[in-house]
Amino acid sequence: MNDSQKIAALQECIDSTTKICVFTGAGISCPSGIPDFRSADGIYNEKINGYYTPEQIISHTVFMKEPELFFDFYKSKMLYPDAKPNDAHKYFADLEKRGKAVSVITQNIDGLHQAAGSTDVTELHGSVHRNYCMKCGTFYDMEYVKNCETVPRCSCGGLVKPDVVLYEEPLDENATVNAIRKISEAETLIIIGTSLIVYPAASYVRYFRGKNLILLNKSSTPYDSNADIAIYDDVVNVVHQLK
Repeated sequence: MNDSQKIAALQECIDSTTKICVFTGAGISCPSGIPDFRSADGIYNEKINGYYTPEQIISHTVFMKEPELFFDFYKSKMLYPDAKPNDAHKYFADLEKRGKAVSVITQNIDGLHQAAGSTDVTELHGSVHRNYCMKCGTFYDMEYVKNCETVPRCSCGGLVKPDVVLYEEPLDENATVNAIRKISEAETLIIIGTSLIVYPAASYVRYFRGKNLILLNKSSTPYDSNADIAIYDDVVNVVHQLK
């Protein structure tokens, strides 16, 4: 199929099914100005202070032992308070408003699906918008963390931790169970903007038993041969061609 035929086939999949699961990675948020850290020129290929990799800095060990280093990186590289939902986020939220049962499973921590209006969102890696005192559990928003000049502390003196899954930490069990259930129940699974190499999240695709497996990504993935439709393009360009 050529590109226009693939778009037409994708439109037919969306029109002909009710239960749609959208599984998203960094690629859906790039048009909103949030970088894909794992791309060839992404930050994951840099060395911080000439020594640390980003994976090491955003690990549980560094967070606990060197919170100053952790938050210097986290606040400058992980928080994008001015980012807004783009047309791809809005398209899938609109599908829900039009009566489709659209569930979203995201590896992103930016909260843009909810900001666009999606109501059924499973965040596998947490959210920058939630932060909690490790001592008393008091909630703090992203602005509090962003605006702290030093390591964010609670009024009780406890360390404030972002509700995101750091390296060395397991995924939330409830999120994992929910993601697998949503994928297994879907008629159409649309995977967007992810290379499907981050585990265990990438392995959840094997639980899909529905009709249509769709891959929307700028480059190929290990699951391309299993897809009914694979489109290599920016997802915003794709949704602009859909109804």
